[in-house]
This record gives sequence, C-alpha cells and structure tokens, in this order.
Amino acid sequence: MAGASEESKLQLVSRHIRAFPDFPKKGILFRDICPILKDPAALTAVIDLFEEHVRKNHQHVDLIVGLDARGFLFGPLLAQRLGTGFILIRKKGKLPGPTVSVAYDLEYGKAEAEIQEDSVTPGQKVVLIDDLLATGGTLFAACELMKRLQAEVLGCLVVIELKELSGGDKLKPHSVFSLVQY
Repeated sequence: MAGASEESKLQLVSRHIRAFPDFPKKGILFRDICPILKDPAALTAVIDLFEEHVRKNHQHVDLIVGLDARGFLFGPLLAQRLGTGFILIRKKGKLPGPTVSVAYDLEYGKAEAEIQEDSVTPGQKVVLIDDLLATGGTLFAACELMKRLQAEVLGCLVVIELKELSGGDKLKPHSVFSLVQY
C-alpha cells in the first residue's frame, strides 16, 4: 500500500464494504466491514488513511479510544502506528474495577457505556474510533465519558458514516472523519 494514492486506498476500502438489506430488521441496510478485516490490503488502507488524517490534523495524541466492539478492531492498530496507548469504552458491566458510565439512547432503546476511571488522566488528548456513525448515540456517549474524565477530544474517526441519519450533528463541536459516506 505504500505509495498508493489516498483515492485508490478509499476505493479499495469502499469495494470491501458489503450491504445486507433487512438486517438486523426489515428496512435497515446493514453495512458490513468484515470483508475489510479479511483482506490485508484493505485493512492496511483503513489504518493508513486514519494515520494520515491524525498526523496531519493533530500535533499530539495521547490515546486512541476504541468503542465496543468494532472500535477495538481498528483502534489498537492505529495506536501502534502512532506510538500511543489504546483504551476501551465498553458496554456496561464488562470492565473490572472502578468505572465511570453514561446512559444513552439507541435507535431501538437505551444502553450504557463505561470506562475504567483510571484510563484517562485530566488533560490527555484523545481520538475516538469506531466502525460506523449512524445516529451518533454511541460516539456522543463516548465524548461525554471523556468530558467527565476531563480528557480533550481531538476528534472522532469512523470507517463508515450514514449521512442521512445526521449523527455528525449530534457530535458537534467534535469533528468526525469518515472514510466512506452513504
């Protein structure tokens, strides 16, 4: 992938996203990233594009924060490339020790996200990462957790953004960088 243009990397990523109509329920067009993970060149392209964006737009990043569960697939790879740490935001009840949690709305109900309270120290600069931005509920909750721990959110990274659901509006003033938009 070295030397490949940004446009060719984006095309490679786009070609590896599958659409499944009526999953998980009727009327939803599910965007599947599994083919990206299966193809080393496509996965490398995703991490290359995220790395290029972060290096160009953020002088200093302390931590990459991955959202449960698909943020865990891309976040550690990016953190390793950037020479930073990686931390987890999980669904409630999945982390040991003292945690901080926040409730948020999903398209189909409510959920809670949590983080270990010693994961971030006040003032640390973080970038959040997930696979998909839809309505913005999960990423908004993650931003709220970072605010409670007094971390500075530099921005959010997603592979796919579903523009018609306007999740990016919910995250303002935080910026969202998405590789593929539908």
